[in-house]
Amino acid sequence: MANPPTNEKVNYPFMAFNFAVEIKVEGVAMQICDAAFSECDGLEMTMDVKTIREGGNNGKQIRLTGPMNYASLTLKRGMTETFDLWKWVELMQTNPETRADAEVVIFSADRQVKAKFLLSRCVPVKLKAPPLNAKDGGVAIEEFQLAYESLKLDLGK
Repeated sequence: MANPPTNEKVNYPFMAFNFAVEIKVEGVAMQICDAAFSECDGLEMTMDVKTIREGGNNGKQIRLTGPMNYASLTLKRGMTETFDLWKWVELMQTNPETRADAEVVIFSADRQVKAKFLLSRCVPVKLKAPPLNAKDGGVAIEEFQLAYESLKLDLGK
């Protein structure tokens, strides 16, 4: 395999562990859980596509684009004395109009911000306390899911 020319920039893939999740909920905290999530999954958008077959044209089909659908973001973290997630869920029960904005920040190996996924108008949809077992010596992991209305990529350029 030939080496690239010395003036050509090599783009290395991002590492999956180099991220932070920042959630801002007015009335709860400026930054929920201090970005201490160990897992993040659900940065996903899918466009609905409708297929139309034209009569007599067997070699082609027409694709019409529809609305964008977004997944739910699943976050996991070791449970601590910071109960901001629980406070947010309680606040949603009394004030269902409460929404949050969130960012999932991707860092390079030298901790420089490389990209941000911006999630708008987030609502909590699931909060699961950690399973407790006296025979297990592991960290108590809580799971949190939130739904979001839009997802954008911000490259900060």
